[in-house]
Amino acid sequence: MEILYQDMDCVVCIKPAGVLSTDEPGGMPDLLREALHVRDIRTVHRLDRVVSGLMVLARNADAASELSRQIREGGFSKRYLAVVHGKTELNGTLRDLLARDKAERKTYVADAPGKGVQEAVLNYETLGQTNELSLVRIELITGRTHQIRCQFSYRGLPLVGDRKYSLREDDSDIALWSSELCFTHPKSGETLHFSATPPAVWPWTAFAQILENK
Repeated sequence: MEILYQDMDCVVCIKPAGVLSTDEPGGMPDLLREALHVRDIRTVHRLDRVVSGLMVLARNADAASELSRQIREGGFSKRYLAVVHGKTELNGTLRDLLARDKAERKTYVADAPGKGVQEAVLNYETLGQTNELSLVRIELITGRTHQIRCQFSYRGLPLVGDRKYSLREDDSDIALWSSELCFTHPKSGETLHFSATPPAVWPWTAFAQILENK
């Protein structure tokens, strides 16, 4: 468990792929309790099980409440890096209505508003391209389940390594990485910013020079 920051109110760490964000046996709170020898660790935001990268978790009820408020009110900034199949525009905004199929555990783009349908918005910037792949930096405006994966796949730009939203058989984990977090410390009021670079494995290595200078 790689821990970048910790104090009595919060802890920032790298969530490994395959680990749940939520408070279940083997989930992130469980692992951090064991690593830090503390009892109170609380999830305030989520990453899909298959996704890795930066997470912040609260160490008490007051911190959890304040961080959750920031997330609800847009005071908590999250950026991701992703590698997608295909050529993206240099930058843009993706705006869709998303519906969730709980039986299939998948998110779909809906044709019209309806029960359970929510607006999903993200901004992206293309950082680099090869003949077949694009490296994009994504800022989530909303935080819907599987939002990034669904919205890019819907436009014929599935994420490399995505077993759920892509028909391609990539020999890699999903190329989606929580790369930046910016929030206000729940007690001190200090602005905290954290960034982390994806691991040096394909397809990230196809953009190694760009990532080094990012």
